[in-house]
Amino acid sequence: MGGTAAQRVALMAIHERYADAIMDGRKLVEFRKRRLADDIDTVWVYATAPVSKVIGHFSVDEIVQGTPQDIWDRYGSVGIIERDAFFEYYQGAATAVAIVVGEAERLTDPVALADLDPTPAVPQSFAYLPASSTPSRALAAV
Repeated sequence: MGGTAAQRVALMAIHERYADAIMDGRKLVEFRKRRLADDIDTVWVYATAPVSKVIGHFSVDEIVQGTPQDIWDRYGSVGIIERDAFFEYYQGAATAVAIVVGEAERLTDPVALADLDPTPAVPQSFAYLPASSTPSRALAAV
């Protein structure tokens, strides 16, 4: 998103079905309740159980914030989520965030977090890692 080298990346936990859809190019936006920091231009995708591994990464084209209705109207057709599930997720929330997926790349061999040194915790939603950290370098080298 920015023009300078990223200082950190995001590691994002995503349900397996949605993670696969991002990697396959079928899901073009990831919905969140919390906005990613503006300096994040790469998201590493941790597919939740039963996979429980980092399966790839995607570039962030844009981060859009609005009401849940506004975000649904704009991105509902490319988010691979049913309308009822979307509004249940945002129930009571005034703001919704759409992370527009750019280029996605699936790893040939998914990586368990335990195989990284130091081992990052499984993020509840997402976590930030320094771009120069061992986990980031290890993932980038795969």
